Amino acid sequence: MNGADTAWMIVATALVLFMTLPGLALFYGGLVRSRNVLSVFMHCYAIACLMSILWFAFGYSIAFGSGTSGYWGGLDKMFLNGVDLESLSGTLPEILFFAFQMTFAIITPALIVGAYVERIGFGFVLLFSSLWMLLCYAPVVHWVWGGGMLANGMFFETAVMDFAGGIVVHETAGLAALILAVFLGARKVDNKPPHNPGMVMIGAAMLWVGWFGFNGGSQLAADAGAAMALTVTHLSAAAASLTWALWEKIKFGKASLVGIVTGTIAGLASVTPASGFINPIQALIIGAVAGILCQEAVNLIRNKVKIDDTLDVFAVHGVGGIFGTIMIAVFGIGSWASQLGALAIVGIFTTVVTVALIYICKAITPLRVDEETEVGGLDLAVHGERAYDITS
Repeated sequence: MNGADTAWMIVATALVLFMTLPGLALFYGGLVRSRNVLSVFMHCYAIACLMSILWFAFGYSIAFGSGTSGYWGGLDKMFLNGVDLESLSGTLPEILFFAFQMTFAIITPALIVGAYVERIGFGFVLLFSSLWMLLCYAPVVHWVWGGGMLANGMFFETAVMDFAGGIVVHETAGLAALILAVFLGARKVDNKPPHNPGMVMIGAAMLWVGWFGFNGGSQLAADAGAAMALTVTHLSAAAASLTWALWEKIKFGKASLVGIVTGTIAGLASVTPASGFINPIQALIIGAVAGILCQEAVNLIRNKVKIDDTLDVFAVHGVGGIFGTIMIAVFGIGSWASQLGALAIVGIFTTVVTVALIYICKAITPLRVDEETEVGGLDLAVHGERAYDITS
């Protein structure tokens, strides 16, 4: 065990949890109508709790168990069987590696929340998120990070390169979000402006800070590689924020606060898969392109294809993660076959599993709330609370 590595990874684990609670909750919560903000908070909070237990019970074993098939890790580490204070994962206590990966298992299904807010049943959220994390996310983790088929040369001569989750986190969550949005259909209430842009900015700022743990922590060591990953992450976010705002100014005549902070998230998602392999100049290129690319993806999906992915999860996270994964090959760091092949395999798998789980879950619990609940807002109807009481 290395004490410095362990200390840094404890910090990184806290930072990644901070991304979901409170960062993502505030970012998403500020973007919806005021009568739905508490439902967004509830989704993020409940997912964080439930995924933690399920990762402990089964998810960690599926992802990082000792299975040799290449497809999944098996169940030998269920409930952390065999993991004690003496167990190591590299230079880290294995229990710490478990906790760090648990925070990834929390935020990945939580990202999907942005696609279905304001109209989905709470029971469906819990059931779908649970099954999706175990049956879609955890196996992909094994394929890419757990020594499975995309890392061991089963399909391609070289292993896929995904440093912190462009494929594992952002492609899977982005595609699942898009598919759920298609199944749900558009909201009954016309698209309203974000009820609290200030809350959106605060949430985005927390995500930016937390992403230092997300990408810097993925080095799994307190060394120069972690410092470089942290630095390129910051530069990509800064570049994407500015190009998003500039592109808004060119197209619409004004650069918005919600726009610039959405650009931040686009830059962060795009640099994630490459953050452990690139230099600062390459990070600037990724961020500068991502700010425009993801904004155009929002326009395509929302206005051209007419899919109501409420908070643009696929356009920002999905497109960003896929773009960053491809840029690893563009820069000559990884092979085209491995990067594109892995994107295709994970994309097909995620689509099939997500569609199957939607059918299974909606047969058990309603997918969508009734129209009266949707129009009146989920906060009071589903959770019995209001975010704001303007009469007091």
